[in-house]
Amino acid sequence: MSLEIKNSLDPLAISKLQNLIRANIDSYDGFQDSAEAIKNDAISRLFQEIAADRSLLTAELQEFVEWNGEEAAKEGSLAAGVYHAWISIRGKACSGDLYAILTEVERAEDRIKEAYEDVLKATAGNAMNNILMNQYKIVKLGYDRIRDLRDAYKPKN
Repeated sequence: MSLEIKNSLDPLAISKLQNLIRANIDSYDGFQDSAEAIKNDAISRLFQEIAADRSLLTAELQEFVEWNGEEAAKEGSLAAGVYHAWISIRGKACSGDLYAILTEVERAEDRIKEAYEDVLKATAGNAMNNILMNQYKIVKLGYDRIRDLRDAYKPKN
C-alpha cells in the first residue's frame, strides 16, 4: 500500500476536487453576475469579495489536479444546482428586494458548503484534507456573512 501524497492522489480524490472546482466556478460566476446587477454598493462589494475568494479556491484546486497529471476543470457545471440557484438570484437582483436576494444567495451558499462537507467526509484522511478544511472555512465564512446580512435585511413585522 502506497502513501497518498498531494501529487499522487487517487482517482476518487481527483474526481471530488474536480466537482469542487466546478462548484467554485459556478459560485464565482453567480457572485460576479449578481454584484453587477444588484443596486446596493455595499452588497455588490461583498459579492465581489466572495467571488474573488472563490476564484482563489478554484485556482488552488486546479493546481492540485494538474500536479496529478490531470486537466483541471475550467468551467462550471451548467447542470449543477448551484448554477441554477444563481440564475434565480440574478433575476431577483434587478428587483431590488435585498432580503429576497440574500435569502436566495444563502441557498446557493448552502449548496457549495454542503459540497465541501460531502467531499470532506468522502476523503477523510486524504492528503488534501488540510487544504480542503482551510477552503471549507473560507466558504463557511462567506456563508455566515451572507446569512448575517440576510438577517439584517429581514422585514420587521
